[in-house]
Order: sequence, then structure tokens, then C-alpha cells
Amino acid sequence: MSIILDHVSHIYEKDTEMAAFALRDVCLTIPDGQFIGLIGHTGSGKSTLVQHLNGLLVPTGGSIYFNGQDIHQEDYDKKELRSRVGLVFQYPEHQLFEVDVFSDVCFGPRNLGLSEKETQLRAFEALHQVGFPEEYFYQSPFDLSGGQKRRAAIAGVLAMKPEVLILDEPTAGLDPKGRDEILDQIARLQKEAGITVILVSHSMEDIARYVDRIIVMNRGSVLFDDSPKEVFRHGRELEEVGLAVPQVTYILRELKERGMAVHTDATTLEEAEREILQALEMG
Repeated sequence: MSIILDHVSHIYEKDTEMAAFALRDVCLTIPDGQFIGLIGHTGSGKSTLVQHLNGLLVPTGGSIYFNGQDIHQEDYDKKELRSRVGLVFQYPEHQLFEVDVFSDVCFGPRNLGLSEKETQLRAFEALHQVGFPEEYFYQSPFDLSGGQKRRAAIAGVLAMKPEVLILDEPTAGLDPKGRDEILDQIARLQKEAGITVILVSHSMEDIARYVDRIIVMNRGSVLFDDSPKEVFRHGRELEEVGLAVPQVTYILRELKERGMAVHTDATTLEEAEREILQALEMG
């Protein structure tokens, strides 16, 4: 099953002088189990797009289907949809409100009508899945560091056992170690549980390292939708819309211009390392 966006458009402040297109005729299919990167400059429509996937926003035009059902039909259960399509916002403090972290993570499964035992088991499991330290389980979420807040917010969504996990800039403001820890845990969870992950990020390095597919948004429309290698071959077009390719790709291009026999389509540090070592051995 999948999420399907069928000619979806969205206009903010419709029928006013402030009317502005945020999405224009977007058609996408998001199948089960993919790790998808969603990129685009500020104002390209990324956040508007992901808020349509679990019904937080209603499209101005077009339809959205989850597992074959139109999510905006009158009798559609939006509460169930949001338990199956989980969204972690860019600023985790917007999702944390209980007296302690454990209570916060229990909130979602408890609202599903689960028993208290099952609710607490899910909360424990979700907190362990994101590497949240047990000594902080009963700490106020507002006393946590940025990285801990991010983990707690992700755990609150994971405790609902979603089929789709949407992460809007989950590593913004974190140091490199914290960023790698969170993304490594998400990647491991995606493989082990087989869930669909949609990662919104400004980091081309993170996107290249983790995802199977990249969707590039520009001015509310889909500019590219392909594998990382294919998308990053369009370096000039990406730069024209305020994006870039991973830094290692630029380094390989520079080496090639200086005469080193390297291929320039590597997008991760590991790929670039292999390419350079191979060129050195041949040279």
C-alpha cells in the first residue's frame, strides 16, 4: 500500500489579496518501506507538502490517498491516519507538553485506547529505540538539551507504531555527533521495522548518506524525483534553485579537473574514499 498525491495544490490565504501558491499540481506515489529525502530551499513547499500527508492541511485542489482511501472523505478517520502517519516537527518543543518525558511518550498510545500496560511498554520501547537515557525518563522535557528533546519527540511518534515516519529537519541545530546518532538510529529503525521514512533536510550530505530516493521541491512543484546519484548529477540545476550537491562531489570534480582519473558521481564520503584510493593505485 502507499500514499498517493493526485494533482495536489495548496493556496495559502485563498480568495484574498495575500493568496500564494505553496503547492502546484503535485503528483507523487510513496510506497511502503522507502527511505525518502525531501529537499528544497526555504519556501519551496517542503513543510506544506508533509503536513498534507497526515491531513493537517487540506489541499486546495487534488486528492490524497492512504492505502487506497481518500483521506478527506467525510467519514475518514483522521485520528487513525495520524497514528499511522507520524510527523515530527522541526521544533520538538512544539510536541512536548507533559510533566515528564515518559508521560509525554505515553500520551499517543494512551489516546489510541490501549491498556496502561501496553501504553507503558510502547513508551519504554520507543525511548530505547531512539537511544534516550533511562536516567532522564522522568525529567521535565523542558529541561532537556536540544538533542534529547529531538529524541523524546521522535519517541512520542514511534510509540504510536506508525507505518510512515515524517521528520522535518530532525537534526537542525545539533552538533555533528548528535546528528549522526539520531540519523543512524532512524536508519536502523527503518531497516528493522520496514517503515517508510520521509526526511526533510537541508544537509545534502545527510540526504546522500541515508536515503533511497530524493524528491526536490521548487516553487511548490516537484523539480526532480529519483535516486540520489541521478538527482545529484543535476548539480547546475540544483544550484540555480539554491541547493547544492554533497561536498565530496565538488572535491572529486576539482580533482578530476587537476588530472586525477576519478569518477565524479560519488555522493558519500565512503564512495569518494574508494574512488580516490582506486585512482591512486592506478596512477
